[in-house]
Amino acid sequence: MHRFTPLRIALAVATAAAVMGTGVAFAGGSSDAARPADAARPADAGRAATPVAADVSGATELVQGFIVGYKSQAAEAKSNEAAVKDARAKAGKAGEPVSFERRLGTGAALVELPEADKVQDAQKVAAAFLADPDVAYVVPDRRVYATAVDPAEYSYQWDLYETTAGMNVPAAWEQATGKGVTVAVIDTGIAKHSELSSKVLPGYDFISHTWTANDGGGRDNDPSDPGDWLKRGECGKDKNGNPVPARDTNSGWHGTHVAGTVAAAANGYGTVGVAHEASILPVRVLGRCGGTTSDIIDAITWASGGTVTDVPANKNPAAVINMSLGGKFTCDQAYNAALKGARDRGATVVVSAGNDNTDAAAYSPAGCANVITVAASDREGNRAAYSNYGKVVDVTAPGGENNVRDADGIWSTLNTGTTTPDKEKYASYQGTSMAAPHIAGLAALLKQKNPSLTPAQIEQTIKNNTRALPGTCSGGCGAGLSDADKALTAVTGG
Repeated sequence: MHRFTPLRIALAVATAAAVMGTGVAFAGGSSDAARPADAARPADAGRAATPVAADVSGATELVQGFIVGYKSQAAEAKSNEAAVKDARAKAGKAGEPVSFERRLGTGAALVELPEADKVQDAQKVAAAFLADPDVAYVVPDRRVYATAVDPAEYSYQWDLYETTAGMNVPAAWEQATGKGVTVAVIDTGIAKHSELSSKVLPGYDFISHTWTANDGGGRDNDPSDPGDWLKRGECGKDKNGNPVPARDTNSGWHGTHVAGTVAAAANGYGTVGVAHEASILPVRVLGRCGGTTSDIIDAITWASGGTVTDVPANKNPAAVINMSLGGKFTCDQAYNAALKGARDRGATVVVSAGNDNTDAAAYSPAGCANVITVAASDREGNRAAYSNYGKVVDVTAPGGENNVRDADGIWSTLNTGTTTPDKEKYASYQGTSMAAPHIAGLAALLKQKNPSLTPAQIEQTIKNNTRALPGTCSGGCGAGLSDADKALTAVTGG
């Protein structure tokens, strides 16, 4: 029996709350509440984001930038020079410094507030943009975090094969293994591991802030995970004035663990991924203290084959994207635009529901349109105690739970380094971060079996071929517990 010293991923839950405005309001805080129907996506009725007015009186971190969407006829929608001039004009109206930072892959403009030190400063800037008839939306550039919790020691992959609450994956391998399918893991990047090295395609590091990146620079073509260890309080303070994180934390190697669940190669030892012959496209967006939605929006666009200014073209567009991350705010127009673009380009986007035992509608991207939102189950088939739930959840998959038994987590690839990368190893984590890559792997199996399947068809196939949770689920666990073999059997080859 393998035994490993567990690492703990310390998750800050603070995110930037949205800013109150007029005209187009902001969705903020932690709720992804009810979403009106998206006519283009019958399987996801209730998912389209509607802006909800909110203020920043309860903000847990200061808004330092906005994503501004201009109407298509506006000069600022096409010209960076015009956007720069507009930022200067808005700075004059608001009486606060405002600078155009860059154009996002969706066409929206990222503007920064370099000297904003009060909520009111951000409100004035937002009001200046919202008063402009050429502006379609303004949303905060928020911070999001990985969604894994409480790792444990563990050596068996019960999540794949146990009859009680496993996902019935070995039977599915008789039909597909993920060969020829690219899965993008938008996460912390990836550490070297023998079970992953043969699977990894050239990815990209989208973290634009040097301190967050922790690798000596900003954006570049190296998506390696240098580590995300933190000292107490390095991410600031929460709304109660407590330091974030509350204590020193080690590097978590979150993206490496997620990638292993998707596609670990099974080299005769260690782990095997759900789609163990798929390729992994590592896309780094999370570093020290998480990552920003502006960077994630560009990563979604690039991973799915879209164009991002000053970033080389992606030669391996992903058919499936996994995002085991989230922030406590209602999905906004900027996020939705990126996710819709990815889906329109043919990418199935799978996201984690979140780990706060509350309505997933309060979180993004869990509450966004054009995604498959995944809740987590434990080894007995109950909704895991930490897992978010609700109407926005599409399906449930094994996420593990270590509170009763250490052996009940999700075992996957990891690294021994407490700060910087060291030797490879395996370890057990729990979280909706672990549940989502099970579904991303299943989507890859379906795509291999029938390459003509659209993201909507893949989602519906997964949802139509679940089984009832053998345990209990309060609050809503979507269509049920995913069954890989049932889903593969339901489709014919392309």
